[in-house]
Amino acid sequence: MELEYLNSNDSDRPQKMLPATVFWRISEDIPKPLTWALMALSVGVPFGVWWLISNSGFVQPLFLPAPAQVWEALARLWQNGSLQTDTVFSLFRVLSGFLLAAAISIPLGILMGAFASIRSLTEPIIALVRYMPAPAFIPLLILYFGLGEVPKVLLIFIGTLFFNTLMIMDAVKFVPKDLIETTYTLGGQRLQVLLLVISPYILPKIIDACRVNMAASWNLVIVSELVAATEGLGRRISVAQRFLKTDEIFAGLIVIGLIGLAIDLLFRLLLRVACRWAAE
Repeated sequence: MELEYLNSNDSDRPQKMLPATVFWRISEDIPKPLTWALMALSVGVPFGVWWLISNSGFVQPLFLPAPAQVWEALARLWQNGSLQTDTVFSLFRVLSGFLLAAAISIPLGILMGAFASIRSLTEPIIALVRYMPAPAFIPLLILYFGLGEVPKVLLIFIGTLFFNTLMIMDAVKFVPKDLIETTYTLGGQRLQVLLLVISPYILPKIIDACRVNMAASWNLVIVSELVAATEGLGRRISVAQRFLKTDEIFAGLIVIGLIGLAIDLLFRLLLRVACRWAAE
């Protein structure tokens, strides 16, 4: 009987939870050394696997060049100046199209989120157009604007505008109504609510939306440069593929990734500087 009593008590007790480890903490920071170690692994392991496979002899260099060959291709492109030229042209196209889209999408998204009337007027057409793939507009853009820089910039603009607008619009919906009502109670006007309450409140979300959609802009610039371009990283990759220069293809992809990483870090820095309360 005593044994049965002990067993029944044990079954009634709540199960002891496993102790939380440093690695598996939910919504908590981890020590800095572990952070840097994991970041190093995320980069080192893929490059190590790449080095092993490319030097094993099982894959021909035509399909998978070794890291040393890619480094030589990078040095060669840098020495003849083509890498710098292509990078400048791609950056110009991305920044032009993205900044133009941001200049329209940010105020439009705020207005759509704040006023149901504007949202009802604009959301249906935006929802319709945003499902049209941006590259599908290339024939029309070339037909209307020729083969210069304008169609390339407009392609990035079209591919970024609608998604950025809707993301910002959704951010406005989460502004507490108490803040808006308090502003009205204190004598605030609509313009003051928009500029002094809603805009500062959603500024971190605006930066995050721009950070996400900048990646889409980079994807589109590569697509735009594959068609009727004489300079640009996408054009460089296309030419390398035509002449089976796989090392230059890898070199172009690495440069694109590094530039994208640098831009992403700049957005993070902007978030920490402009929105200290949100970055903490």
